[in-house]
Amino acid sequence: MTKRCYYEVLEVTRTVEFEEIKRSYRKMAVKHHPDKNPGDATAVERFREIAEAYDVLSDSDKRSSYDRYGHAAFQGGASGGGGHDPFDLFKEMFGASGGGGGIFDHFFGGGNGAQDGRGSDLRYDLQITLEEAFTGCEKEVEIRKLDNCGACDGAGGAKGAKVTTCSLCRGHGQVVASRGFFQVAQPCPQCHGAGKTIDKPCRACGGEGRAEKTSRIKLNIPAGIDEGSRLRSSGSGEAGKRGGGSGDLYVVIHLKEHAIFSREAADLYCRVPIAFVTAALGGEVEVPTLSGPVMMKIPPGTQGGSDFRVKGRGMPRLQSHAKGDLHVKLEVEVPTKLNSSQKEALQTFAGLCGDENTPIHRSFTERLKGLFVD
Repeated sequence: MTKRCYYEVLEVTRTVEFEEIKRSYRKMAVKHHPDKNPGDATAVERFREIAEAYDVLSDSDKRSSYDRYGHAAFQGGASGGGGHDPFDLFKEMFGASGGGGGIFDHFFGGGNGAQDGRGSDLRYDLQITLEEAFTGCEKEVEIRKLDNCGACDGAGGAKGAKVTTCSLCRGHGQVVASRGFFQVAQPCPQCHGAGKTIDKPCRACGGEGRAEKTSRIKLNIPAGIDEGSRLRSSGSGEAGKRGGGSGDLYVVIHLKEHAIFSREAADLYCRVPIAFVTAALGGEVEVPTLSGPVMMKIPPGTQGGSDFRVKGRGMPRLQSHAKGDLHVKLEVEVPTKLNSSQKEALQTFAGLCGDENTPIHRSFTERLKGLFVD
């Protein structure tokens, strides 16, 4: 696949200064980071493409070579064009302080191991019925996740263990190393990001302070929730290391297919059969709704496929007392088995019908005449 121009990738001009390249990279890398676009393969490729472009354009020598020879400057084993891992490059940009609180920490759960140590966020896909989405409901989900260790209550140490500040990172949980223009913050290799060391680690969890458990979490599903909506249960994700904060649980809602209704936003759609006589003479038919059946008036001469709207009988609108509408498409039923008396009655009826009673057929006949004129 042909590579795009690196300047085009970062949406900058060829004469732009380094600071503008840096600003553009920061903005685009956050937007397309895979953690913000779970399951999106396109975002992953875009993220790598952005990192590769920045790797070249942020280095004066590489940029000069690229301006002269384009992508050919890095073919045949020459360095550049992907020399950094895109995720390492991202951490260099957003995790340079080594003290937590950077942009990388805010979006993706990094930060000061001694103070934050936050557990990972989790995702759970929950399927509910259309009726449950209509009324709202409470659900309990069961998930297997890392939770606080019961033996040490999340502290990570055995009974009587001494906890001391890590001598290498001095409690920060990270060590900082210089790499070119950047300072790179990495988890401390001595305390593994915890910021503290324990002389007697808990045997049950190996000193991590957490172990895998099955948890049951109750969720309140609001009325009117739609397919793909996302609910957050704060603190219901994985537990952090050694008492660190827990991540969040994100629940993605999926609606089961309904036997009668289809849905578009807050509106519902259904098909209702009516008798031929009712369509011709008019009358009332019973129409199903999610809050109980209602009677709907049918005017005389109603044609099959006609659409009617029942106001306020659709889905509730989130954070509102209003509701959508129910759209009803009528299907006129034609009898398939007739006895002799019924056939005779219909033949009599047909003989009594003139053109004034068949406007659709008359219009079609007129169009046919024009089709075969030489």
